[in-house]
Amino acid sequence: MKQYLKIVLLLVILVPAYGQVIRAQGNLLKKMQERAEDEVVRGVFGDKKKSGDPGTTTQPGYEQTSSETSLSNTRGGGLTNTPPNVPENIASAGSAFGKGNYRDAKNAVRQAILGVEMEIGHNILESLPESVKGLVKVPEEDRVASMSIGFVGLTIERTYRGGDQQLKVTIGNDAALLSAVNMYMTSGVYTSSEETGQKQVTFKGQQGILAYDESSGYTLSVPFGQSSVFVAEGTNYSNEQEIMAAAEEFDLEKIKKELGEQ
Repeated sequence: MKQYLKIVLLLVILVPAYGQVIRAQGNLLKKMQERAEDEVVRGVFGDKKKSGDPGTTTQPGYEQTSSETSLSNTRGGGLTNTPPNVPENIASAGSAFGKGNYRDAKNAVRQAILGVEMEIGHNILESLPESVKGLVKVPEEDRVASMSIGFVGLTIERTYRGGDQQLKVTIGNDAALLSAVNMYMTSGVYTSSEETGQKQVTFKGQQGILAYDESSGYTLSVPFGQSSVFVAEGTNYSNEQEIMAAAEEFDLEKIKKELGEQ
């Protein structure tokens, strides 16, 4: 009984003291109050929780907190990167359209377009060099992504590494990348690379921009066709001639043909 009264007296003192702060600070201080109350109980009764007591979890994969037990993930294969089946989605679109289910028909058409774009992207990826000037590709960093909107938004990425050097190549119908390059090229402003960190260059008969940044290195950006862009980012390249020579390893005309560009 005395122990019970002691708890009540201590809580009567603690609760008003924390009350106004709790209303101002919210859940964080509420947790602080709960911890303070727990300390009071432990002080009166002692720490009754011993190793092996019910509620103490020591199994692998479990993490116990003062208020709950959570299970952490220890297995799983992640998500597969399988492009949509184009013939199946076209058939589904036709079936849905025939039934007047235009929403499902539209979604199926989008999935079919996405499947076509992903196929184009993977074909381009397979056509890229296995190595570039001593740098070898990093297969796990190959990437093909698409927004499936009228063949605009398709992006293909491949990274090459060797020693302290890296070359990352990005190809795609990317409006943001393309507009940034075109904005500079049509601005009519010609300044030296020392002042701006970038300059206009000619790459395989196309006008582009070569930029240099002390922290990231060289970046070559070349718009081609009607809506596509080729970007090569080189880290730890000695000079602009070296990064341009590495970029020459890529067949821009073949990429242009795969994308259906004019």
